[in-house]
Amino acid sequence: MSDTDTAAWAALLRVHAALVPKLDRELQAACGLQLAWYDVLLELNAAPDRRLSMSELGQKAVVSRTRASRVVDALAEAGLVVRESNPDDRRSAWAAITEAGRARLREAAPTYLAGIEKHYTSRMTGEEARVVAAALEKVLEAER
Repeated sequence: MSDTDTAAWAALLRVHAALVPKLDRELQAACGLQLAWYDVLLELNAAPDRRLSMSELGQKAVVSRTRASRVVDALAEAGLVVRESNPDDRRSAWAAITEAGRARLREAAPTYLAGIEKHYTSRMTGEEARVVAAALEKVLEAER
């Protein structure tokens, strides 16, 4: 492993550690929504029929599978998500975003997007952002 490889990995970890808490604080201050909640709502809203099995959500969301279940419980308690039984598999459940959840997602989106721009993409050129995105997608694809 080269020094460049190690530096790339360390930079990814440091950027994640520095920016995730900032985005979380900004979202909570602006709209009372945790970043983990936003992420789960975003994935559900983008899904077919605006719902995902808990297993699918655990794969797509940025939180761990175990944490995804706890986040869904909290979102359900807040009325932003409902759990639905899976008619094909009684052992599993789906999480579906509610209209209230979609409204909160729309409300939080400007803060989320502004935070990404302010703390992340404004620090690099468009070409650098494309290279970073392409490189990280290659890594993700290999892990799927």
